[in-house]
Amino acid sequence: MAIISALLIAAVVAVIAGAMLTRQTVFTRSLEAEQLRIQGRWVLQGGLEISRQMLWDARRRDVLTRLDQPWARPIVGPLAANMGAAFEGHLVDEQGKFNLSNLVTHQQADMAQLRSFERLCQLIGVDPGLSQRISQRVISSYDQRLSKPGSSGAGFNSGRETSPGADGDVLPAKRPMLRSLDDLADIDGLGPRLLQRMASYISVLPGNTWVNGNTASAEVLSAVVPGLDVSRARALVAERDGGRWFINRGDFVNRLRLPQVPMDEVQVGITSEWFRLQGQARHEQRRVTIDALLYRSEDRQPQVIWSRVGA
Repeated sequence: MAIISALLIAAVVAVIAGAMLTRQTVFTRSLEAEQLRIQGRWVLQGGLEISRQMLWDARRRDVLTRLDQPWARPIVGPLAANMGAAFEGHLVDEQGKFNLSNLVTHQQADMAQLRSFERLCQLIGVDPGLSQRISQRVISSYDQRLSKPGSSGAGFNSGRETSPGADGDVLPAKRPMLRSLDDLADIDGLGPRLLQRMASYISVLPGNTWVNGNTASAEVLSAVVPGLDVSRARALVAERDGGRWFINRGDFVNRLRLPQVPMDEVQVGITSEWFRLQGQARHEQRRVTIDALLYRSEDRQPQVIWSRVGA
């Protein structure tokens, strides 16, 4: 009995010791993971600050926004060499894309912008039915005015949309406001692969913007400039990327060689205020990513409008 008791006690002690060792190992690993996460966040913050400074330096040197400026190059470097961590990322000019927010102007659908969006979708291989569902999703996220701004609001208002006095009425938004293209993922037929392709040509910004002719693709320029076919747009982009950057709006319009198109219908500029930072911090086998929208005004360093950090 004494021997059996001793064996039982030894077994119990071994089980308790093993449980304590396992718990200690789990705690140590979770602590290491938390330390790596915190280090990764610091590295991401460093990459974000470098990006802001690069955009601000470029703005102070040149009012134009071009793809040959330092901000347009990949950001690579060991921001925390003593921790063995490095940052990799890149900045993208979001005004070199078609801004979905342009589909609504003064709380009403902008028909010209809708046509431009449909043309862009055709050029990049998006089904017309899907492009209409995307447009409807965007429009439904805004308050809708029932008549054009400035129209008379006189008359009896019965409360119906067809009432003569409903000119000034505004219907509230039916869907949440979009922050990025990822918010369109629930649309039928819009899968991750197509979303990724669209991200090269389409952006979602907080307000209406013009397209930057110095950073836009041929497809985007062809879509937003009336009468500009894609072959001519590609020739313009090749000429531009070869070093003949557009120095002002007049230069862009003149090189279009479309005298029948009024200048006020060409909503293309040569500067940008909105940029997207996408990057990651690497430490051994762990990676922490960042996705941020930056706004660069004329008189201050770029602001972070929103950012997402993920493992």
